[in-house]
Amino acid sequence: MKNLFLIMLPLVGAFSLFAQKSEYTYVDGLLTVDGVEVAKITKIKDTENMGLTSTFEVSSMSGEKLIIGAYAGEFEQDPNNNMDHFYRITFLTANQIGIFTVSKMGAEKSFAKLLGKSGIFADGGIDDKKVQEFIAKKGKAPKIAMDYSLVNRNKSWPLNLKEDKNIEQDSKIIGSFKDVSVKSTGNDTYEFRLPSGVMIAKATFTGGNNAKNMEMHTMKDNLKRTVPIASADNVTFSASSIDRNQLVLERIVKWLVANQYL
Repeated sequence: MKNLFLIMLPLVGAFSLFAQKSEYTYVDGLLTVDGVEVAKITKIKDTENMGLTSTFEVSSMSGEKLIIGAYAGEFEQDPNNNMDHFYRITFLTANQIGIFTVSKMGAEKSFAKLLGKSGIFADGGIDDKKVQEFIAKKGKAPKIAMDYSLVNRNKSWPLNLKEDKNIEQDSKIIGSFKDVSVKSTGNDTYEFRLPSGVMIAKATFTGGNNAKNMEMHTMKDNLKRTVPIASADNVTFSASSIDRNQLVLERIVKWLVANQYL
């Protein structure tokens, strides 16, 4: 009998854990958890995304706004998951924010399921500690997607490298360059960025203004390759108020513009 009692103990524990799981239903905007109506969810179409996504507002049964869930399009999509969107969920009364995944198909039901199983609802509102636990367990930490949008300008205009390290075309700043060379390597290395500060390329070469090719790394497509940049000119001077490698930089910038990176 004693042995039977010991065998039953783990089973009792398992049944207890199972019983603690929240059961939810979601019908006509009303979220019910364990038989108790806990919140109302309102769906609002996002006009900025042509109505393809929605914002969700969650209120208590007494009408207090508790939560706002909004599409977070600034994050990189998981390449292994094309079925979900990232959503930023703001827990207003708990003063906390988390990033979560919500299904693209049936986003409203997916959002309701996420909250229905969260265990955060208590005493007519949400529990601050439970919200913190929910974010820690289910929240995501995606990378911010880089915006590689180019400056709108007339590309038939000449390109100009300025002393302040900016790159201009059509009287507009289209990017910038920075010398990040490490002398001990014997190479020259430059970074190129959009006006927003997003890095678009890194070029490494030898031979200064007479360089015949460069190792080019472009960030938008994460490609690394050798690119020819030879010129018919044989430059015998390097003095410049803009940069010691001004001439080769001009060729690199022309290549970046011609290939839609700048």
